[in-house]
Amino acid sequence: MALQVWMVGENGEDLKNHRELLPLSKLQEIGVLYWHLDPKKSESEEELAKIRKDRGYNYMDYLDICPGKLANFEEKLKNFFTEHMHADEEIRYCLEGGGYFDVRDKDDKWVRIWIKEGGMIVLPAGIYHRFTLDAANHVKLMRLFLGEPVWTAHNRPQEDHPVRQEYVKRLMDDNAGLALAAH
Repeated sequence: MALQVWMVGENGEDLKNHRELLPLSKLQEIGVLYWHLDPKKSESEEELAKIRKDRGYNYMDYLDICPGKLANFEEKLKNFFTEHMHADEEIRYCLEGGGYFDVRDKDDKWVRIWIKEGGMIVLPAGIYHRFTLDAANHVKLMRLFLGEPVWTAHNRPQEDHPVRQEYVKRLMDDNAGLALAAH
């Protein structure tokens, strides 16, 4: 199932009480890469291996987010939904369940990405984002990293952070170098 993308309000609410789906090109505009794989098919393992090799992702682990499987579940989910950025890409491959990654667009509005089983996204370093679960209240994600895993969240505001400044510069330079391999 392909990713679904739409605008949401500051608190994650659907605007105008409905979801007006956006084209996936909206993600390309802000540098978000995406793929759809099938975690139950061996062909997807080959495609995942190719993506990992091509992009240099040499470390991975798993994160199972649901009550009973994640210590301090409520507190961590609240932290995930706090607007933040990272100095590195955030790469997530959804193996089970689903959740919402909200990312800021060029106009500083929230774009919601509904990632479900088989969806894989790469959030560029420096993009403001947040995460929460969908109604199923469970997601199992593969986390991929370049080199040693670093997961330091820098809560907004971070306008002086060099990675944030570079992201904004690339975003304003007509997306030069952003989202070159989305499909």
